[in-house]
This record gives sequence, C-alpha cells and structure tokens, in this order.
Amino acid sequence: MSDQTVISSKNLSLTFQTGDGPVHALKNVSLDIEKGEFVSFIGPSGCGKTTFLRCMADLEHPTDGSITVNGTTPLEARISRAYGYVFQAAGLYPWRTIAGNVRLPLEIMKYGKEDRNRRIRDVLELVELSGFENKYPWQLSGGMQQRVSIARALAFDADILLMDEPFGALDEIVRDHLNAQLLKLWKQTGKTICFVTHSIPEAVYLSTRIVVMSPRPGRITDVIASSLSSERPFEIRDTPEFLEIAQRVREGLRDGHGEPDFA
Repeated sequence: MSDQTVISSKNLSLTFQTGDGPVHALKNVSLDIEKGEFVSFIGPSGCGKTTFLRCMADLEHPTDGSITVNGTTPLEARISRAYGYVFQAAGLYPWRTIAGNVRLPLEIMKYGKEDRNRRIRDVLELVELSGFENKYPWQLSGGMQQRVSIARALAFDADILLMDEPFGALDEIVRDHLNAQLLKLWKQTGKTICFVTHSIPEAVYLSTRIVVMSPRPGRITDVIASSLSSERPFEIRDTPEFLEIAQRVREGLRDGHGEPDFA
C-alpha cells in the first residue's frame, strides 16, 4: 500500500445470514485505490458491487478480511466525513428547496450559516444548477435531481465520492450528458471516485481503472487500467482504443459467467 492509497481491502469477504441460509456476497476481495483515481465496478446484478461500496462507507461490515479508508476503519472515516455517498435514487426531500436539500448535511454537521450559503452556492455552480436554489425537486428533471444529489454529497468537500449506479434509471441521452459533466467535475475537483455501473460504455468512458466482478460470491476477476487520454469527447467511443478496452471488459464478464446491460 503506497502513501497515495486511500482505500485498501485485503481478502475481504462478507456473508449475510438469512432465514434461507447464508448468502455469500463477497469473497476474498483485495484492491487498492489511489488518490485521485476514478474506479468503476462492473458485473452482473447481485455480484456484490454495491455491497463492496457499502463496506467502504461503513454501511455493511465484512465477516472476514479487512478494509481501510484513508488508513483508518470505515467507521472512523465516516465520523471524519472522509466521503460523500450518491445513491441510485436522488433521495431528495420534496418539501425542501434545492438549496435546502444541499444544506441538510451541512446543518447536521453544524456548519455556520455564512459557510453553508457559500458551500451551497459553490457546489450548485459546480454541477451547473446555479439559479435553481429556490426550486423544489418536483420542478426538476430526473437528471437534474441526480445532479442535486451529487452537489449534496460534495457540499462538505470530502475527498472521496462513492457513487452507486447514480445514472442507471435515466435515459441514454441524459446519461451521456451527465457522464460528461461528471468527468468535468472529477477533473475540476481531483476527488477519488468509486462508481458502480452495469454499463460497459459508461465504465470505459469514465474510468482510470475498471474492476470486473463475478457473480455471487462476488470476486474480482480483472482490473483493467484505461489507456485513454484524459480528454474524452464522446467521439472517443468510436475509436479502436475505446472498443478494445470495452472488449476486454466484455471478455472479463464472460469469463466470470455474467453479462451487464449494454446501455
């Protein structure tokens, strides 16, 4: 593990005990994620992608092995506000304005009023939603609501952003637009991003590394480093280099006996 490693798992396994017997969600998952990386996790439904992300966030607890975040336990990382978490659904409170939704974690963390207002202004500008502060969630499109969710996760300026398939429910045109916006945001902020997806093109377009996972019990079957340049216009998806990486991801999924959606 290097000085730049922010997330490190060693032989991490997790078994859920259910009324129908044990469910082996993860098995011997070992991975180091470096500061500033954009790492995507891809695999068939039920392969443990989200479970692994939740272990990072102290929302699930391994039954074997270990995981650290910034060299500490996930619990200590959560207490120190080391990460922001973006769920599959935007999860906005309908009775709060957009500014009010972004303000919520800042209120819980007891930031001062002036600091809260500055942070809200800055993150809404970052996700290109300046001017929507006084709107309500029902007045925004699904894609805009997800951008509010991202702004809320960024409001307290955590260095790590955990994203659980945030664009999966959106249509392809909106999804492509948000992919481009997320890349821009990542370059502007230098955050470390862990991103769960079912989409091969999305994983290849966004990532510095792609982690391919097998069906349950979830194991890492391949880790693919991207050779794409940091400048990624959408046309890059038609290049031989992009298609070659996508094919390797596809082969990794096939070797693990699962195929994702091709959205």
